[in-house]
Amino acid sequence: MEDSYVIANIRVNPNTPEWETNIIAGNGRNDTETSFCNIISHTMIWLSLIIGLIGLIGNATVLWFLGFHMQRNVFSVYMLNLAGADFLFMCFQIARCIHIIMDTFYSNIISTPLFYFVVLNFAYLCGLSMVSAISIERCLSAIWPIWYRCQRPRYTSAAVCTLLWVLSLLLSLLEGKECGLIFDTLGPGWCQSFDFITAAWLIILFLVLLGSSLTLVLTIFCGSHRIPVTKLYMTIMCTVLVFLLFGLPYGIYWFLFSWIEGFDNLVSCYFYSITIFLSCFNSCANPITYFLVGCIRHRRFRRSTLKLLLQRALQDTTEGEECGEGASSGRPREMKTVGQRLRAALIRLK
Repeated sequence: MEDSYVIANIRVNPNTPEWETNIIAGNGRNDTETSFCNIISHTMIWLSLIIGLIGLIGNATVLWFLGFHMQRNVFSVYMLNLAGADFLFMCFQIARCIHIIMDTFYSNIISTPLFYFVVLNFAYLCGLSMVSAISIERCLSAIWPIWYRCQRPRYTSAAVCTLLWVLSLLLSLLEGKECGLIFDTLGPGWCQSFDFITAAWLIILFLVLLGSSLTLVLTIFCGSHRIPVTKLYMTIMCTVLVFLLFGLPYGIYWFLFSWIEGFDNLVSCYFYSITIFLSCFNSCANPITYFLVGCIRHRRFRRSTLKLLLQRALQDTTEGEECGEGASSGRPREMKTVGQRLRAALIRLK
């Protein structure tokens, strides 16, 4: 009997020499339902490809500005790494969508290299880790502002991001190896063990993200001392909300429900393709969120350069403070001119 098992509609055969996977159709469905499922699935793949291309451009823009043209702060380091994870995720999702679309025209079997799923899982775990770290960081700065400003180590952001990248890569490689996605496997038992560890890490990150976000909201609106809602708060909360609505379903399906025997027969046949579409939308929405938050000024949208919009989205100042700085920007020049005139008059008197 052939030693193979199914992961999220993907039949994995560790003994296949070319390390490929075949997407299999659901069992027990009539021709009409299968045809409808194919239409919905192909529509989701096309939409995922279009949104993925937009997200690729958006995340590349964020990487370009934060990496080379802007001074970094505590949260811009996290945003830079989040954009990197989303960019990597988008690259492989786009490649997979193109492969599926091409295969529908030239073949009846959809074959995708298995290492695609290892990289996708790695990028997804890293993105979730970065969003959780951003939420925790902002929560700490709101609850203990004095400690955060005075006692926090300087390179905490870079160290945390490096640790999260390494941990996500390690989990993805171990799971990929034991599940037969890369190299040889010790058996399905080890695969399920590492998938359980990865799923547990996913649950921990989700609980941390949800708990820190709720704590931050309660601290802002129900705390003893009033905390002004800055653009940075708006950017972080929008990023967390977008991930919970659009990014989390992909992780829940892939790491939790895909191992339940017969789960694919209980949900719609196009459920998996919808999770792919939502995950692409999540990665695409982050750069758009940054630029939209940067556009808002006095509850109105104002045109400006992309770099300036990104800087405004990461500013930890209110609109009033920002306008005050802008209005008073000419005052130091006037004082400097007056001082120079007084100095010149004193020299003449001497």
